[in-house]
Amino acid sequence: MSFPIKECVVCGDEFELRPGKPGFANRCPSCSEPEEEEATGNFVSEADSGLNEARRKVMRDMLYRGDS
Repeated sequence: MSFPIKECVVCGDEFELRPGKPGFANRCPSCSEPEEEEATGNFVSEADSGLNEARRKVMRDMLYRGDS
């Protein structure tokens, strides 16, 4: 049984779409590999943590309002 031949949307190379292939079905294996920026993990900047704290405060105020 032969596997379907697909064309990569990133680089245009043809590749066989095999079961269990990691990544996207429309990208070749070399283009499906995670880049260094994505693999470094989650880092939170100071601005993001400030926004998250403000969101938490608004949600807490909305949930536990004293007007009931």
